[in-house]
Amino acid sequence: MTKSPTTIGSLAQGIKIIDVVAQSDFPVKFTELQQETGISKSNLYKYLNTLTQLDLLYRDRQGAYSLGYKILEYGNKAMKNHDITIKLTPYFKEISNITQMSTSLSIWLNDNPVITNIWNTNYGINIGAQIGTKLPLLSAAGKVFAAYANSEEVFQWIKEEQSKIPNFSKDEFEQELQEIRKEFVAFAQEPLVNHVSSFGVPILNYQNEIVAAVADIGFSEEIPTDSEHEMIRKVIDICKEISDMYGYRE
Repeated sequence: MTKSPTTIGSLAQGIKIIDVVAQSDFPVKFTELQQETGISKSNLYKYLNTLTQLDLLYRDRQGAYSLGYKILEYGNKAMKNHDITIKLTPYFKEISNITQMSTSLSIWLNDNPVITNIWNTNYGINIGAQIGTKLPLLSAAGKVFAAYANSEEVFQWIKEEQSKIPNFSKDEFEQELQEIRKEFVAFAQEPLVNHVSSFGVPILNYQNEIVAAVADIGFSEEIPTDSEHEMIRKVIDICKEISDMYGYRE
C-alpha cells in the first residue's frame, strides 16, 4: 500500500500482519511474519504485542500467531445467520463416533430451541425427533438453553414450558440448572420417546452466552449419568474446543 496523506500507515501495517496470519492454514512464526511483512524486528514486536493484547491475534505456547477471538466476534456480527455446522461438522461426527449414539445440534430459532442437524441416526434407534423439531424444556438440550438463558425471549419460553408440566418444582429445577452450569452437562430422560435418554452440552461464546447445544441420544441404559464418566468428559472437551473458537474462556 502506497503512502497517502488520507490514510494511517501504522494501521495499514497492523492490518497487513493480520492478513498474513489469516491467509495461513497454520499458526505463523515471528520470523515468517517479518519475512512476509518486511517490518523491522523492534516494530514487529510492538505490533504483535498490541494486536495480541487487543485479542485480534493469539500467541500460542510455541510463540506462533493465529487469529484471536475478536476477529471471530467481528465475523459473527457480520455474518449473523452463518450456518455454524459447515465448519463444525467434523467435530460433531467425532462426538457420534465416540458415543456411538445419535448426535443432534440445536440452536435458538425465533422462540424455541430447534434441532438443525442430526448425525449417526442409522444405528437402530428412533430418537423421536427430526430436523426442525422444537425441543421441550425437559429435554437435555432444552435444559442447556434454560441454564444459559440470557434474554427475555428465552425466559418467556421457560415460563410457558413450566406451565405445561404438572407439579413442576421451580426450586428443584433451578438447582439442576446451577449444576448444569457447574458441570457443563445436562441429563434427561427424553420426553419425546419412551426408554430413551440423553445428555446435552453447551457451545458458548466469548460472553459466556449459548451459541448452540449438542445432545447425544440413546437407550436409557446406555446413557451415563455421571458427569465424570469418560465418554461425557470427551464430549465436554470437544464442545469446549468448539467454544474456544467463539472466544469462550473458562
